[in-house]
Amino acid sequence: MAPLRHGFEEPGDGQDIHLVVDTIPTLAWSAGPDGSADFFNQRWLDYTGLSAEQALDSGWEVAIHPDDLPRILETFRQALNSVKPYEVEGRFRRFDGEFRWFLFRGSPLRDRSGNVAKWYGTNTDLEERKRAEDALRASEAFLLDAQRLTRTCSWRHEVLSGKVTVSPEGLVMYGIEPEDDASLADFYFGRMHPEDRPEVEQAYAAALIGKTDFKADFRVVLPDGTIKNTRSIGHPILDERGDVVEFVGASIDVTEQHEARAALQTAFEQLKAEETELRRSEADLHEAQRISRTGSWKLDLLTGRVTVSPEVFRRYAVSPEEDTSSPEFWLERIHPDDRQRVRAHFERCLAETANYDDNYRIILPDGTVKYQHSIGHPILNGSGELVEFLGTTIEITEQVRARIKLEKAFEEIKHLKDRLHDENLALKEEIDRAFMFEEIVGASPALQTVLSSIVKVAPTDSTVLITGETGTGKELIARAIYRRSKRSGQAFISVNCASIPSSLIASELFGHEKGAFTGAVQRRQGRFEMAHSGTIFLDEVGDLPAETQIALLRVLQERQFERVGGNRIIPTDVRVIAATNRDLTEAITAGTFRADLFYRLNVFPIEVPPLRKRKEDIPMLVEYFVKRYAEKAGKQIRKIDRKSLEQCQLYPWPGNIRELQNIVERSVILSSGDTFWIEKAWLVGREAARHELPGPMPDTLQNQERKIIETALADSKGKVSGPEGAAAKLGIPRSTLETKIKQLGIKKHRFISKK
Repeated sequence: MAPLRHGFEEPGDGQDIHLVVDTIPTLAWSAGPDGSADFFNQRWLDYTGLSAEQALDSGWEVAIHPDDLPRILETFRQALNSVKPYEVEGRFRRFDGEFRWFLFRGSPLRDRSGNVAKWYGTNTDLEERKRAEDALRASEAFLLDAQRLTRTCSWRHEVLSGKVTVSPEGLVMYGIEPEDDASLADFYFGRMHPEDRPEVEQAYAAALIGKTDFKADFRVVLPDGTIKNTRSIGHPILDERGDVVEFVGASIDVTEQHEARAALQTAFEQLKAEETELRRSEADLHEAQRISRTGSWKLDLLTGRVTVSPEVFRRYAVSPEEDTSSPEFWLERIHPDDRQRVRAHFERCLAETANYDDNYRIILPDGTVKYQHSIGHPILNGSGELVEFLGTTIEITEQVRARIKLEKAFEEIKHLKDRLHDENLALKEEIDRAFMFEEIVGASPALQTVLSSIVKVAPTDSTVLITGETGTGKELIARAIYRRSKRSGQAFISVNCASIPSSLIASELFGHEKGAFTGAVQRRQGRFEMAHSGTIFLDEVGDLPAETQIALLRVLQERQFERVGGNRIIPTDVRVIAATNRDLTEAITAGTFRADLFYRLNVFPIEVPPLRKRKEDIPMLVEYFVKRYAEKAGKQIRKIDRKSLEQCQLYPWPGNIRELQNIVERSVILSSGDTFWIEKAWLVGREAARHELPGPMPDTLQNQERKIIETALADSKGKVSGPEGAAAKLGIPRSTLETKIKQLGIKKHRFISKK
């Protein structure tokens, strides 16, 4: 074979491969077995501004940040020694001198003897993700500092697992030590005062059941006996079914406020006790009022006169020379926004001979605003008639301002929490779009059901059977399950059971010993051995021959197998994901598929809906494929023809997403402007064309069809499926081509050895 530049080898004409490697949206490189660089694609060279000659061998090192170079070289050296893939992050210099964060990946390529023939790798830009992570960390630090200053902690309770997490301030608030197991709600309930705990637990349970906000005041008893007063609020987070999945909230230490309120209450109670001695000891009362910053007042209903204690004069900044005997004088000092409410409240208490209790603002002559709390008690004569109203007033400006400051702090914390939540959601959605389901595009209810099943089954080791029509993306579903599983770091081996001759399928799956059959010149590992500790995907499992079905059943039941021609039992730890477009229940009835194997495979079934059952996803899929192929073709397509989109939604898509993908790619190639359109004739009458001939196909047409299929098989070296397979070359589904091959009696395997 002719060598490509810088060490690549091409299977034929290398011009197309040159073009692909140089135009893929990735910075790619290769190196020899000793690690010396021998190739960089054009995008790599354009990005760094280096020439191919400058970058060869170790010349590429000048593009790495000096602080990161030793670590990257050490990682590469370890990979060379261990002959394993590697990845490492570091800063990479652009042609204009700016350094950006990149992910460096490399993998070895072995020759048939198992020796390393090449190292291939890519450089991926991580700068935007790094900046997002830095911004997120800054937001979290700001939130933690705000919580420390306001003595507030945030908490989260995962309902399903019961796990509770609190912010660092919660360690102080609840007296948590490093050796404490504070991961469950019982720990925090256990720190509550025994008298408060039952009521709080009942309130929290009611919030969980009712899916409502939670609010409670309680005392926390620390290990050293210290008691703290705490206020906690929480809000339920619901999933798409409306079930509570977690509670998020905040707790704040209100010990100081509680102590201030208790002191105020004590002062009120003390004043009430002293009211009976008011006439007998006014001097003592005035002194007590001065100390407690409380004033007393009296309204004589017979005369309509108001008298107040000296402390009231000081609080209201009133001169003793002023005429203060009228109730209107004191009402005029009340803030205009509060005055009417206070008047109505007091008049109602007079009419009902009820106790008076109110908060309001007053305005002093210099414009200062102060907050007051006033209480009053009606005095009746022997006939039960109201003759006086006695009361007290105390300034609560500091307490109100403290409460306002606390409420603002809560609002700021809530704002920061909401912003952090939004940033986390945005980052999660970005990560999910990039890595979770790859090219699984859509938001229809039918697809959401499939994605929900993926999320649920992926973390387990359960066997999954994926069913659905040809072209619905069953392998994408399998890969999504694999990437979400705990085996994602291990191998993912895909086997198309329909594309392997029945005589070779057992050897392909389980391997063979030397001399097991003609052509078995050496021992060979099977796909199950290659997938050990990882995942094996058996596509078109319904096409397995009967004897191979028995061997597969043994693997699923006993987790062991034997190589073809061998007698040694080999244990295996592999997760099996199978897929088929056949109705296996009909195959069981027909006797072509084992019922016991079906039940072993059908542990967790996932049915992938055909495109005609998720038509609401078609606009999103069209937009996705248009963008993908436009970028590949280097075209600027800015809008999609509305009529073409309507035709796509009306068309039944017998070939499902694969057919849609092929038509979009063809249309992008033919599009000459900035508008994407689809030839109407491509979406009209395609279903009817399948049944135009009422009887068998004439011999001349059969011969012509046989020649076309054999030519395609020869070009693809006998391969039916895949991007380079005959089905792709002919533009028809793989299953349709397999059916045609069987109908026409074509022996596709005779093309495998052709060059």
